[in-house]
Parts: sequence; C-alpha cells; structure tokens
Amino acid sequence: MHVPEIIEVKEHLESLKKKGVIQQWELPYENLLTRRSAAIFFLTIPETSPAAGVWSELEKYDNFSQRLNSEKKISQLPYRVTFSKEEKEKNEQVKIS
Repeated sequence: MHVPEIIEVKEHLESLKKKGVIQQWELPYENLLTRRSAAIFFLTIPETSPAAGVWSELEKYDNFSQRLNSEKKISQLPYRVTFSKEEKEKNEQVKIS
C-alpha cells in the first residue's frame, strides 16, 4: 500500500539515517497498513547520537510516542515508535508507574 502519511514518516526516517542520527529503521507488515496510527516503526539510535534529538524530530507527527522494544517479537531493533493515541496513552501510563 502507498499511504502518504506513512511514506512521509519513512522519508523522514531515511533522511535521519543518511545524517547519521539513526542507525537503522524498519516497518514490519508495511503492505498491510492503511494509516499511520496502525504502524509500528522500529529503530536503532547510534550511541553517539542522543535519543532526545530523534524524539524531537518525530514529535511533529500526531500522537507520537516511543518506548524500548522489550518484547522483541516483531523486530529486534531496540526502540518502538508509534503514532496512535491509544499507544501514546499506554506508554505515558507505563512511564508514570
């Protein structure tokens, strides 16, 4: 599928990768997605790049949230990035606990 709002994030991640701000990213099950809020992106940030800089880049998208990918079921990359209101609320609750 060619979903413009997903393509926009993919292009942004690719530009961050070219700048060396992120090391690697992936979007499993991309061809099944119909909207950005259903997408789960995974990425790796180089040790020399502060994670806060990456998050500030992605905060421009609605309902951005991130957390460590502790499950490692869909991807082995260490960070999980979503743009879902429900996921954002869930991640904020985990941070409070």
